Amino acid sequence: MEFNGLRSASSSEPPAPPATRPKERADAARNRAKVLAAAAKLFRDRGVDGVSMDAVAAEAGVGKGTLFRRFGDKSGLAVALLDERERELQAAILSGPAPLGPGAPAAERLAAFVDAYLEHLFGHLDLVRMSETASPGARYRIGAYRFWCHHVAILLTEARPGCDAGPLAHALLAPLAAEHMTALVAEYGEARAREAVRALVRALVPG
Repeated sequence: MEFNGLRSASSSEPPAPPATRPKERADAARNRAKVLAAAAKLFRDRGVDGVSMDAVAAEAGVGKGTLFRRFGDKSGLAVALLDERERELQAAILSGPAPLGPGAPAAERLAAFVDAYLEHLFGHLDLVRMSETASPGARYRIGAYRFWCHHVAILLTEARPGCDAGPLAHALLAPLAAEHMTALVAEYGEARAREAVRALVRALVPG
């Protein structure tokens, strides 16, 4: 897999700034903000599965055609809603304080990333699951996933010189898939699910 997006800050690689969105017309930006606010409210009040695109359009006061052209479907809305939170996490990784940001040993940064990502995931589990399962392989086409994978591969290369970091990064991220984590939490609870992932990280890269 090629990584054409953001690069992860490390001792040997300077940080790159988060990507910026294309400039929008003022009316398009207003409609986008109204739609995302409406979707966030409805998802919060009714749950993701209980909200239709028609309901979002009505709540936002925009035409259904506008909504579908801009976001496609509910998974497109989920990706857009998650975008701001993901950018904040990416910025913290690139230039925030250690250990999540640069300046700490790779093993510590990897553990910090997993903890930070778990916070993000559990805070938006239904939305992440929708964005990752909209179609076969959707998770791996999301730009944020490529960023996470690239970051983890860099840290694994530093922590375990000579390892095959690319496949290992994918293997480490696999348990963090929202569909998998939803099943794990349903059976064992959130605390045990978190600790299971942390244990995997410690086994792969002892601190």
